[in-house]
Amino acid sequence: MKFAFAACAVICTAIATGGPARAADAFYIGTWKISAAVVAPWADPKQKSDSAEQARLLNKTIAFKPKEIAGPPPFACKAAHYKESDFSADMLFQGAFDEMRSNNKSVDPDKLAASLGFIGQRIKTLETGCEFDFHFIDETTAETGLNNSVYTLKKQ
Repeated sequence: MKFAFAACAVICTAIATGGPARAADAFYIGTWKISAAVVAPWADPKQKSDSAEQARLLNKTIAFKPKEIAGPPPFACKAAHYKESDFSADMLFQGAFDEMRSNNKSVDPDKLAASLGFIGQRIKTLETGCEFDFHFIDETTAETGLNNSVYTLKKQ
């Protein structure tokens, strides 16, 4: 009887705490501040960039929660489902660098990625199931594209 009670206590504790060992939160979970914005490499130089949008978003925060992204529009998403992937440079920013290369064979996606701070052939990317993907320079710095801008986020 004592064994059954002890086993029940262990099982109930495991269920209440999420299992025998709770997995650490993914590195991206938490609050990130939009710390910088630059004109995107794919932007048409003949068109003026939207500095009002950049100003509206700079210094705002985005919070990656387990099933939601909280933040200013258009980054907020109530039904996020995350997938970590490794992208090559040509896949960054929804394939913008590959599209640039298809229009001009002299374009090198790896050099474009490097100009934005990415190092290496595989770039950790958070696919969100929402409108945006986030590409990580490291575990405390991410970038995402919106219209003709690239926004840098720093983990808080």
